[in-house]
Amino acid sequence: MHAEGLTKRFGGFYALRDVTIDVQEGHIHAVIGPNGAGKTTLFNVLSGTLAADSGEITFENQRLEMLKPYRRTALGIARTFQNIRLFEHMTVIENVMVGAHSRSYPALWGALSGSVLHRPFAQPAVEKTMRNRAFELLDFMGLGQKMNEDAEDLAYGERRRLEIARALAIEPRLLLLDEPAAGMNPNETHELDEHIKRIRDRGVTIVLVEHDMNLVMGISDQITVLNFGEKIAEGSPATVQSDPVVIEAYLGEEEVL
Repeated sequence: MHAEGLTKRFGGFYALRDVTIDVQEGHIHAVIGPNGAGKTTLFNVLSGTLAADSGEITFENQRLEMLKPYRRTALGIARTFQNIRLFEHMTVIENVMVGAHSRSYPALWGALSGSVLHRPFAQPAVEKTMRNRAFELLDFMGLGQKMNEDAEDLAYGERRRLEIARALAIEPRLLLLDEPAAGMNPNETHELDEHIKRIRDRGVTIVLVEHDMNLVMGISDQITVLNFGEKIAEGSPATVQSDPVVIEAYLGEEEVL
């Protein structure tokens, strides 16, 4: 994915100002910065939740600016959210099957009408295929034994992993992870680190917004740093860690690079 000159204003406030980011295929590309730097706004613009005021976004030689989020999903772009968004009263495996439906249906309503309003999900053969795929993803994310539990009964770290499994059901080539380690304890974060690497090893390119600098520096191939809506640095973890502009932007933060 390549984004050139992205700008997003809210009234007179620039959430993004002329931001360019080039995500290499097969890489883990982190986006970091202080609170209010524009990281989530960037994700919302890339995924289509927000429209940029100006700039271009290209994914696999196709322009995305005018495409709705579900059209971007159909092209192979999936995302998770900073605040967990699960179907709490559905089972773990049903949550992942909704993700598979959203790959096949032209809009979210189609996925929801097939899953929530009209169980079983589809014709028997199709449902069996989706269920098998959903279980494979749950097993991959360490949740296979939880498949029949309600999502609301999962531990916090498990809920985070379930949201990633649901995103993977879309069969993305690009996965946007918005603060996946938020609220996790060190053991859960270590497990997440391993899962993200394994997802990358399956051929999925990953863009990661995250505040946990140990996770970011240990897992990323490339890092883009935002501050007050502008890109102030970009490079390898070693390059970013030693950049005086980046260090200055983080002064006063609990986690200094």
